[in-house]
Amino acid sequence: MGLNEQKHRLNRELDEFNLVLGQILPRYLELMKKVEITPEEEKELGDTEYTLIEINAKIAEIKNKLDQDLFGETMNLYYRVKAKAKAGDLNSKLHLDRLRARFQISIEGDSFFNWN
Repeated sequence: MGLNEQKHRLNRELDEFNLVLGQILPRYLELMKKVEITPEEEKELGDTEYTLIEINAKIAEIKNKLDQDLFGETMNLYYRVKAKAKAGDLNSKLHLDRLRARFQISIEGDSFFNWN
């Protein structure tokens, strides 16, 4: 499967996830606002809340993995290219300049660091 197919699949699955979440959340909020709640609704509320907490943890795990993998791989590439550039490789010097420019844009755009 090529990159374009993977990208299309990821986008399709994220859209579907968002659609399902968009169906769950309004009902959850409706149940949260109810003053008098039946035992069945209370069970539904508890089950939904548990599911949302579980989903939130999975999303956080995916985001953390993505952030760490992107940062780690980018830094590994940066230091490999930097070593080649120091050794006099002209193409590596150009590549290093492009990497530095991307780092600068990421830092200025506040997307490079996770500011928890």
